[in-house]
Amino acid sequence: MSESPAGRTARVHPRAGGRTGCLLAGLGATTGALVWAPRAALRVDGGFEGHARDLGVLLVDLPLIVLGGVLVPLLARALVARWVPRPWLAALAAVAVLALAAWGLAEWYAPRHRPDPGYGPGI
Repeated sequence: MSESPAGRTARVHPRAGGRTGCLLAGLGATTGALVWAPRAALRVDGGFEGHARDLGVLLVDLPLIVLGGVLVPLLARALVARWVPRPWLAALAAVAVLALAAWGLAEWYAPRHRPDPGYGPGI
């Protein structure tokens, strides 16, 4: 007698979902920070003598970007895993959604730049 059910089910290690989730969360947080950093560098540096320094991008924008980077792939994986029987396909869909989110962040995110009176173009 066989103790397995008549239908064939995919065998997945019990901890594989947790490992995949942690890997996707780390990948998302790292991707979000790497896409955010070049655009926010001017606000952190402050330009000439630091007169336009805005540390609000570190205190507000960075935590929100990292949190979004963690949540976007995890939510995408959770939604896809409900309808797709293969866990690797759900992880692949989460990576694709993360790539689209990183592209959207790069296109949309532009920190506020104040006008620079007195420091215009040269002669």
